[in-house]
Amino acid sequence: MPVSGSWATPENMRRIARRADELGYHGVWAFQRLLYPEGHAMGPVYRSVQDPVVALAYLAGITERVRLGVAVLNLPFVSPVLLAKQLSTLQQVSGGRLDVGLGLGWLPEEFTASGVPMERRGRRAEEYVGLLRRLWTEDVVEHRGEFYEVPRSHQDPRPATPPPVLLGGTARVALERAGRIADGWISSSRADLGTIDQQIAIVKEAAREAGRDPDALRFVVRGVTRVRPADEGPLTGPYDKIRRDVEELAARGVTEVFHDLNFDPEIGNPEADPGESLRRAEEALDALAP
Repeated sequence: MPVSGSWATPENMRRIARRADELGYHGVWAFQRLLYPEGHAMGPVYRSVQDPVVALAYLAGITERVRLGVAVLNLPFVSPVLLAKQLSTLQQVSGGRLDVGLGLGWLPEEFTASGVPMERRGRRAEEYVGLLRRLWTEDVVEHRGEFYEVPRSHQDPRPATPPPVLLGGTARVALERAGRIADGWISSSRADLGTIDQQIAIVKEAAREAGRDPDALRFVVRGVTRVRPADEGPLTGPYDKIRRDVEELAARGVTEVFHDLNFDPEIGNPEADPGESLRRAEEALDALAP
């Protein structure tokens, strides 16, 4: 279940996360957006988004069992040393419940504002993920790479169990990267769910070629869910139909679906009534519970 979006005030996030915890959901998820450029065509759902690391830290303290995921943090916008420290702390204060989704970023204005180039994002990601894992597992880290340099240093306390790292991306090279170096793959909100098995197959083949076990990987679908009276496409329609869609995705190799209501314009639009958005979110939470 998602806990980001224009309707996700601290009070509403608390209600959704606690209820998800009580109902036995596997995880709650947040997403990231640094800026909404004036006049941009990306859609109003991105207009009002809480910082996911801070939001999940807040939810860690008021939940007990449910996992805490982010889909995704765009890694170029912050140094790997800083993110390693933040996520290590979040993993510890949550009792090991963190799922880290990472992406390369796609909005030019965010790169400009963050002072980093868009070029060579894939090469940056390879170095970044490796450095994160070293900071979480090695007593002393020294690194001199193409993009980052870390003097010989400790970064303590390290997490007892490093959080899993899941990578996003839709291009073939991004899917292959996930298979080679990540613990799994996260689809985008625009993914074609009818062909999701083809993308999963690419990730798994890359894992095999890298000598890794493809069956150990996680495949998480950001399920844009819209509750409607009639069948209007994947994860859109009455609740029983949405449940059948989830079963179909599992048959295609998806290991997890999180129902993202933020992309329903009747809920995620900043102009939607916050009270009605919360009511519908809570209704869906109960109706789609495991």
